[in-house]
Amino acid sequence: MDRSSAVTASEPTATALPPGPGLPMPVQSALFLLARDRYLPWCRRRYGNVFTVRMMGRAPMVVLSDAEHMKRVFSGPANVFHAGEGNEFLRPLLGENSLLTMDEDAHRRARRMLMPAFNGAALRRYAETVATIAGEQVPRWPTGRITALHPWLQALTLEVILQVVFGVTDERRLDRMRPLVRKVTDIGPVTFFSALMPRLRAYPPARAVWQAAEELDRLLYAEIAERRAAADLEQRADVLSMMLRAGEGADGLSDQELRDELITLVLAGHETTATGLAWTFHELARNPRVRELAAEAAERGDDDYLEAVFKEALRMRPVVYAVARKLTEDTDVAGYRIPAGSIVSPSIGLPHRDARRFDRPEVFDPDRFASGQPSSTDWLPFGGGIRRCIGAGFSIMEAVAILRTALRELDFRPDRRRVEPAKGRGVVLVPLRGARLQLRRRYNAASRSRNVSSPIEPSSSA
Repeated sequence: MDRSSAVTASEPTATALPPGPGLPMPVQSALFLLARDRYLPWCRRRYGNVFTVRMMGRAPMVVLSDAEHMKRVFSGPANVFHAGEGNEFLRPLLGENSLLTMDEDAHRRARRMLMPAFNGAALRRYAETVATIAGEQVPRWPTGRITALHPWLQALTLEVILQVVFGVTDERRLDRMRPLVRKVTDIGPVTFFSALMPRLRAYPPARAVWQAAEELDRLLYAEIAERRAAADLEQRADVLSMMLRAGEGADGLSDQELRDELITLVLAGHETTATGLAWTFHELARNPRVRELAAEAAERGDDDYLEAVFKEALRMRPVVYAVARKLTEDTDVAGYRIPAGSIVSPSIGLPHRDARRFDRPEVFDPDRFASGQPSSTDWLPFGGGIRRCIGAGFSIMEAVAILRTALRELDFRPDRRRVEPAKGRGVVLVPLRGARLQLRRRYNAASRSRNVSSPIEPSSSA
């Protein structure tokens, strides 16, 4: 048997885990959580394309770095590769009815309910709202000094989520929701470990996170109840209203299911897009030729090139570096028979830097995506298979709209020559220093800037 090609569940051979580092679990946990973009490449160089890491509170995790191995896992049987169980650490926050925490029939039903809110027609409707929000907020970004851009992008994408997903436009409600959503979605070490160990939630600072989650739940349930009774429900175009319409009748989503999906969309669609954009502006600032090409594309409305810029940034700086599938039975993966209960983890970031997949992978070159769609085997920032992120199209649409506005208004320069390193924050990799850049107003932007009566400021903890 070719040890590099099998993904089956039938051969009666002895189970075995691939080799991996023998570091103590607390050390491996810290390295994976905080520096996985450096730890996992080190493991691959030392142990090969398949290796095992061990973390506190988790089953052994078999990491895959070859795109072909990942493809077979993503296309493998859903009753064997459980993504929901692989994300079980998110259940205390997202709930049992989240797309990220469900498997098999429950997942298929929920995805079917959500699909109408993320099809092409829906995305075209949302695009106008996103462009309006970007047009209001980008002119308020500070210029003429070094600025950590990531918090400003978080504030902008949060506003998009609140208006496009929740459908909330009342300023008083927005004022109540903003700080709660920021607190709940900032999945740093405190939130992560208190999700794994409930007893920690009674102590500060974890207690503040879970109290914010409870308060946000109360607001969401009130919003759901009011929306169900809204006379204009059929005319509303936000995601919550569309989910309610799609689930009318006996098979509709319960309030608990709606709450869980809303929190999931906030977590998956707010922090990830903001972080992807932060890395995009970071790369543009460091690459003058591409920066000017992108600015010219923004001026002439060439969204295809801006999309290629965002996709290339996600290749070089994937926001989610690895995903997880928990095995329900002994299964052959990449030449090893992995025991049931283990976690198989396709590492999205590793094939993105594979010279066999991408020419000059260390170079930021949007042209590699300008001529068409990237290969679904090689380019994996949104995962793959039936569990591919349902909001991938939304994220790309939102990023393009924000890039178009920002590149018309501003010029971006690095604050230093060195690449800004990443740090792990929950499931995402964010710029260590917040994507510190020098922002300058473009000469032709003043006439386009508009006054905003209540600009959305980033939170101090963002």
